[in-house]
Amino acid sequence: MEEVCLNSEPVFDEGDEYDVEGDCTLVEHDDETGETQLKKEPPSPTVGLEFDSFDEAYDFYNMYAKQQGFGIRVSNSWFRSKKKERYRAKLSCSSAGFKKKSEANNPRPETRTGCPAMIVIRLVDSKRWRIVEVELEHNHQVSPQIKRFYKSHKKMILAAKKAQPSPEPVTEVHTIKLYRTAVLEADHIGYSNFNEGINPVDNSKHLELKEGDAHAVYNYFCRMKLTNPNFFYLFDLDDDGRLRNVFWADARSRAAYGYFCDTVAIDTTCLANKYEIPLISFVGVNQHGQSVLLGCGFLGHESVEYFVWILRAWLKCMLGCPPQVIITDQCKPLQTAVCEVFPNAHHCYCMWYIMQRVPEKLGGLKGYEAIKRQLNKAVYDSLKIAEFETSWADMIKQHGLGDNKWLQTLYEDRQMWVPVYLKDTFFAGMIPIRENEGLNAFFEGYVHKHTSFKEFVDKYDLALHRKHLKEAMADLESRNSSFEMKTRCNFELQVSKVYTKEIFKRFQSEMEGMYSCFNTRQVNVNGPIITYIVKERVEVEGNEKEVKYYEVLYETTQVDIRCICSLFNYKGYLCRHALNVLNYNGVEEIPSRYILQRWSKDFKCRYLLDNKSGNIDAYNPMHWYNHLHKCALPIVEEGAQSQEHYKIALLELEELLNKFNNVANDFV
Repeated sequence: MEEVCLNSEPVFDEGDEYDVEGDCTLVEHDDETGETQLKKEPPSPTVGLEFDSFDEAYDFYNMYAKQQGFGIRVSNSWFRSKKKERYRAKLSCSSAGFKKKSEANNPRPETRTGCPAMIVIRLVDSKRWRIVEVELEHNHQVSPQIKRFYKSHKKMILAAKKAQPSPEPVTEVHTIKLYRTAVLEADHIGYSNFNEGINPVDNSKHLELKEGDAHAVYNYFCRMKLTNPNFFYLFDLDDDGRLRNVFWADARSRAAYGYFCDTVAIDTTCLANKYEIPLISFVGVNQHGQSVLLGCGFLGHESVEYFVWILRAWLKCMLGCPPQVIITDQCKPLQTAVCEVFPNAHHCYCMWYIMQRVPEKLGGLKGYEAIKRQLNKAVYDSLKIAEFETSWADMIKQHGLGDNKWLQTLYEDRQMWVPVYLKDTFFAGMIPIRENEGLNAFFEGYVHKHTSFKEFVDKYDLALHRKHLKEAMADLESRNSSFEMKTRCNFELQVSKVYTKEIFKRFQSEMEGMYSCFNTRQVNVNGPIITYIVKERVEVEGNEKEVKYYEVLYETTQVDIRCICSLFNYKGYLCRHALNVLNYNGVEEIPSRYILQRWSKDFKCRYLLDNKSGNIDAYNPMHWYNHLHKCALPIVEEGAQSQEHYKIALLELEELLNKFNNVANDFV
């Protein structure tokens, strides 16, 4: 694999384009008839397969469905309004969705299950139909042994009967003319590569760039190198010079990583949802709890090799400093790559992403609402591992879910995503631990399913500009606003002097929550460690409330405290139960170790004072540049706070430049 660093000069000219359209055919010739046929079973639906017509694509999926034991239907079609020409369609399992409720006296029973199995096909080059999305898994039983004729299968047999020249026995039509293989595959979600027994396939994978995309990316990177000297990017080219992967990070992203490298999420939403751009984003969280971009990339293929390349490119960009915690989705190739590139990092799955898939994966099951309630209770409400294990086992047993493969996989991976197993990991608020909490992708609202490379490059700067503006406004509000106190406890006043506005508001909700806690009592003493039980009235469904018991450990000599809910590790500030115990023991101020500087108003300035130049290579100009850039950013941000600050910063910078000129003149 060739790695090309483009921090100085581009590697392709403005007129160059990359040939990304694979033209490998999968055919078998019948010597007697001369027809091009597949005598063996046709391949499974795979992203990238192409057909000469819509009907041919429909017949292909229908034949596959017949062999698997389910029917199909056209669930959605998109037409060009002027020509009334179909250019996109979704072919779904016949059990997809749910029927509209009938007002008849004796309505037919519901037979659909909301099945997610489907393919989406799209007209490309105005002449061929390509599969662009695939979901092979069903949420109901399918089997070719089930003796049932679906409507779509009957159509297939009728078509065959019409084609018969004589009254010979009816046979099913198995002729499928020509397929082309895809340049993108996704092995970790079940797409198969089908080249056994047929012509060899070109396995090279590269980015599928359309007309104008290469120029847009090229022009953007060239412009950034001119205007943003610390801009970093790498291209990965195959042996034929075609573009496989791209990674880049601007100066702000590289500086932000120096501050917020403790917990990083690798966002692969565009890959998981089969967007046209295979975007992968590295995201952290800043001192305001806002998401901050730490790098981006385009991935040519969802394989371990390609993920390893982009992770190593990111690590190289960040001068070899790995994160402590990495959060991803359940992509197995990505998991393997993370283990290889970051062996010492704590790798976790994003629980929110998993819980978002519950309706899709379980929605068609009998008793779905009850299953969902029990699943949420096991995941969100379990304070001890034993509670989770019991709740999960009860859910599986009561609803007969022992054979559900998705739930089996989740249980096997439980230590990577269920909060009760992750209590000793610091997440800086990057994982939701309550049912009503959610996450937004960094480029939410700027990227949709059909955004092209060119469109994304145009929107990228706008997205970052608005994010930076939002951070600057939060800085200004945190410095200049006076916070309203809602309790009489000194803890609230203490924290208001340190935290940014948004983090203070989150902490303040815990302060107010102290009033829902009652009956704090000591239950055990083991030397200096005292165990307390704090009762809290918590809301459940509706307006009902129930009492929960929280165990809090309090060490008297060092004033260490830990609650079983572990909010401090999840969010970075103490919970109401721990605050209650401190207050109960007459502690007037929260110990400094529980007031994290990463949430403070002046965090970046403090960070620079605490990390002056200990790890800087005195002989490496790149290290000088990165360190000076980090030191300069707080000056720029402080200088933009007011007109007076602006004048002072400008005057000092001009004086500094004059000193540089004087030094240069001394050597002439």
